[in-house]
Formats: sequence, structure tokens, C-alpha cells
Amino acid sequence: MNPFRVIKSQITFNKGIVVPSFIFIVSVSLIASFFPNVSERLLENVKQFLFVNLNWLYVMAVTVFVLFLIFLIFSKYGKIRLGPNDSKPEYSFFSWVSMLFAAGMGIGLMYFSVSEPIAHYSDAVFAGNSEVQRAKDAQLFTFFHWGIHAWAIYGVVGLSLAYFAYRYKLPLSLRSCFYPMLKDRINGRAGNLIDMFALCSTFFGITTSLGFGVMQLSAGLTHLGILPGSRFIYQIGIVVFIMLLSILSATSGVSRGVKRLSQINIVAAVILMLFVLLTGPTVYLLGTFSEGLGYYINEFFSLTFNTHAFEPGMQGWYFDWTVLYWAWWISWSPYVGLFIARISKGRTVREFIGAVLIIPTLFNFIWMTVFGNSAIWFDQHQASGALSALAAEADTLMFKFFEYLPLQQVTNSLVIFIIFIFFVTSADSGILVMNSIATKNAARSPKWQLAFWGSLLALLALVLLNAGGLQSLQVMTLITALPFAVIMLFFCYNLVKGLVIDSGYYQRDFSHSTNGWSGDMWKTRLRHIVSYKDKNAINRFLRKVVLPAFTELAEELKNENIVAEVKTLEHPFRAELVIAHDAINDFKYGVRTQPKTISESLIKEENTPDIDSNRIFIPQTYFGDSRQGYDIQYYTKNEIISDVLKQYERFLSLSEEEKNEIFIGIPGQ
Repeated sequence: MNPFRVIKSQITFNKGIVVPSFIFIVSVSLIASFFPNVSERLLENVKQFLFVNLNWLYVMAVTVFVLFLIFLIFSKYGKIRLGPNDSKPEYSFFSWVSMLFAAGMGIGLMYFSVSEPIAHYSDAVFAGNSEVQRAKDAQLFTFFHWGIHAWAIYGVVGLSLAYFAYRYKLPLSLRSCFYPMLKDRINGRAGNLIDMFALCSTFFGITTSLGFGVMQLSAGLTHLGILPGSRFIYQIGIVVFIMLLSILSATSGVSRGVKRLSQINIVAAVILMLFVLLTGPTVYLLGTFSEGLGYYINEFFSLTFNTHAFEPGMQGWYFDWTVLYWAWWISWSPYVGLFIARISKGRTVREFIGAVLIIPTLFNFIWMTVFGNSAIWFDQHQASGALSALAAEADTLMFKFFEYLPLQQVTNSLVIFIIFIFFVTSADSGILVMNSIATKNAARSPKWQLAFWGSLLALLALVLLNAGGLQSLQVMTLITALPFAVIMLFFCYNLVKGLVIDSGYYQRDFSHSTNGWSGDMWKTRLRHIVSYKDKNAINRFLRKVVLPAFTELAEELKNENIVAEVKTLEHPFRAELVIAHDAINDFKYGVRTQPKTISESLIKEENTPDIDSNRIFIPQTYFGDSRQGYDIQYYTKNEIISDVLKQYERFLSLSEEEKNEIFIGIPGQ
């Protein structure tokens, strides 16, 4: 048997996504490698233009995401399940949360937990503030950048993907989030373009993180004396080792490799955090966590909407931190959102949002308080500003920090281990996500495809690392965040549209016209149900059934000394029974010929009644008080009379109550 033919038969790649994405990824990487200075300068100018002129758009988009998810938590849609109504979560709560951290924030917690608070604390823009205020603000800004806003970005993408994939049974792909707008067109070029964007964004985000992370690992191993220096040859070894483990983990599947590594890492991270808490300034840390949490809550809305438009001196810091963070989280959201969605089947909307927004945020706050505030305390009381002086050297700052704690060699080794595992879990989940995008979420893919993505990541990361092109790639990733923020706003629109339809589908009761049905006329009822009416048929129904019912009822009302008028109107054809009044509004019960558009899927289905057009007609009621009418096509003459009497009884009952005068009375009378 020809081995090439066997391999070809196993390929699950979608050519419309993979081929153009591969060409674009390789082209951009080579340009960034061969012309690093030119490309970095050009892309940096574009980034600065966007950050300076459109920073408000980043802020407003992220604000919409936060408010949107908070609305869903408290809305009736929160109880909708991400999957069939009887589905159960695939992973335990601990495993689920562990994998959320591994994919979403993992390596960043290690890289920025000391460096960011120290950077804010020592930034010249805050030099005029007191030492205490600078420390409080450093914690506040770190909370802001790593809190609810960051996870809301991931949450919007993850929730949209999980909902449309598991509830609508669509592919776990970004294109599926446009189904309410595009319908079947998501399977065409528009869908391919969306997935290409997601694939390239995911690849570039992981590549740059891998490259910069290797630099931190190399610096840490050098600091520990394990490596003699940070030469490129050693970085090659680190990348190859990480990617081999990542490929092995990815080919083992989410339930084995990714889940187990994530659990190991979260346990190791908690142990390290507790060590710092107990051996550092414990009472100070506990107090500052409580105060910092309150400060964050108090300043939440001010921080959310603040663009520092009235503070020109603050805008440089604002662009380099807040706007850059929002762009960075948005650029990572296709990857993280896809992975979160992949592991969240069976959760409810409320459970998903609550867990994604609150649990990682609280953990991040505790983590950043323990490490960041410890570093600031040491800088004030023991280091005499030595840590602040290293604010620009984020690669080594974490290891310098542990010099002020006991068991330095042990803790530094544990830090290296955690960073290493975080890299593996980020890379293996990224490999799975990229393969999922490239195959339109194929049920089974050969393991060599996962190895292909891992190898490509390693190769291009090393090429860029050696040529100095990582910065260019990172800047381009940040630039792509703006158009994707707009795409995410459409995600919100489509998700609401889907949830409204979903809620209406499961909560819809039987048709009003079926109330009171018995089995006496079941054959006649069946013929009515399976026949779809055109305009002429409904007009005949009004003339032969509705009008005679109105006329008979009007005659009987006349015997009760109540004058009722029966009339017909055109365009559209309709019949009305009106009881006029002087002091209160008239009672009106009308029926009109109402057009209705039906689903193309129903028309195409063979085992349903024959339908010639997607436009049919129904006899729909309407009333004098503009209430929503209903279809009465199944009513007999006597049932129509009964329904009019029900509405008339309701009208009289409401008219009896003085509190309803504002609705039933005629102004001025």
C-alpha cells in the first residue's frame, strides 16, 4: 500500500483555512526575521497610531464585554446549559478551573507577578505621590489589568463558542459564532476568513509567548548556575524540550495530558504562593489584600471608563499598560476562548460566566498581592530600592526577589518547574486549538498533525528569537486586536440573538388556538395542522367562519341591549367586532390576514407537509389595546365566539377596577 496515499486519506486539514494561513504565517515570520528593525519600526508606528487615536475603542469594547456578561449572569438566560438540557459537565470543577488557569494566565502570573507591581511602584509618572499611595496604586493597577476585564474578554469568546458548538451542534469554530447572522454561509469563504484570522492570531500569540518565555527560563537557569549563559544554543535545547513534551501531552488528549499537567501545576503554584505568604511579611500581605480588594471595588467603574484624556502626562503610561493589556488579552482570546469552550460542555451560562470571571480573578488578586506586595515591602524595608532598580529586567526580577526569602535554591527551582509546566500546558492546549481550527473541529485527527503544529511553533519561534524578530511579531499581534474587538462585539449580538431564540423555543407553550381541544375532531384538526394556507384561503376563512361568528354574537348582544358593530376592512383584509363606549375605550376583537415567513429547513425537509413557498398566511387576532394577537386558524365558529367572550369578560373585569383607569379611560372624560 502506498504510504503517501494512506497519509492523504487521514488528513483532516481544511485546505481553505490551512493553506492561506500557512502562507501568511511563514511570510510574516520570515519578513520579521530578515528585516526585524524595519518591520518593527513600521508596525510600532501603526500600533502607536491605533493606541493614541483609537484607545477609547479598546476601552469601550472591553467595558461592553464586562457589562454584557454581568447582564447574562442575572438574566433568565443564565440557566441555559451549554449543550443539551440533560448534559453534564465533562470535567470535575477542580480540573476545569485548573485548565482555565493553564490556558488563560499561566505563564503571565510568573512573569508579571513581581515585575508589574514593581514597575508601577517605581514609574516616574507617579513620582509625585507618596510611597504609600504608590504602593496602593501599584496593587490597584495590577488588579485592574489582571482582573474581571481580562477574563471578560476570554469569557465572551469562550461562551459564544461553547454555546453555538454544544447547543446548536455547530463546529467548535469562531465561524459558528456568526450563525444567527450568516446562517449556512458560515461554511463558505466568510467562515474560512474568520477561522484564518483565529488560526494566525493563535499561532502568533503562542509563538511570541514561547520566545519571550524561553528568554525568562534561560535567564532563570543561568541565575541558578544550571546553564553557563543565555546563548542561543541553550535556548534551542529549551524550545525543543518544551515542544516535545507539549506534543506528547497534546497527542495524549485533553482528558489525560493537558488535564494532569494543569492539575500538577496549579498545586505547585499554590504551594509556592503559600511559602511566600508564610515566610514573607504575612500580616502586611493579608491586610493589603483586604484593603486592595476594597480599593479595586471602589474604583472599578472609574478605572473601567478612564482614558486619561484630561491627563496628558498619564497617557504614555496608559498606552503602554492598560491599552496594551486590553489589546493583548483580545489578541489571545481566540486561542484561550477556544480552549475554554472545549472543556466547558455541560456548564450553564451562569456557572460558566461566574467561574470564568470570579474564580481566576480572585486567585490572580491573591497571587499578585502575595508576590507583588512582598516585593514592594522588601524594596522598602530590606532591598533599599534594589528591586525597583531592576524594574526593566522582568526576566530576572522574579529570581532576584527570592533572594530575600529563605530556601532560595529550592524556591528558584520550583519557579523554574512551574514556568516550564506552564509553558508546556500553554503550548499543548495551543496545539489542540490550532488543529481544531484548521480541521473545522474534526472528530478525529492523525497525531502527526498535532506534531506538525508543535514543530512549526518551535521552528518559527527559534528563527524569530535568533533574528530578533519576536518584537515585530508581538506588535503585529497587538494590532490585530482592534479588528477582532469589533468581531467580538458581533459575537455579543449573535449570542443574545441565539439566547432569545433558545429561550423562546423551550418556553413556548401550546398554541392559543389549541386550548380546549378534545379528541372529538382529531381528524379535522390533523388536516388543519398539515396544510399551509395561502392568502386566498385565509380570506375565505374570515368570510365563511369569522364573519358569521361575529354576526351571530352581535345579534345575541343586541338581545342584551348591547350594540355591537361588525365590519370588514381591506389591505390587509380583516374583520372586526366593535362595542363602542363613551367614557372608556371601545372593545375591539379583530382578525386579519397576516403573512408569516417559515424556515427554509422545514421546506426542504421531506417528512413534513408540502410547502410551496416560505411565505404563508394565518388569521391573527388583534385588539383595541394593541396587545399581541394570536393565530386562530384551527377555531370553529363556536370556538371563535367563545374566544371573543373570553376577551370581552377580561375587558369588563379590568374596567371594573379603578386603578386601571389610566389604561381604559379616554383622556379628558
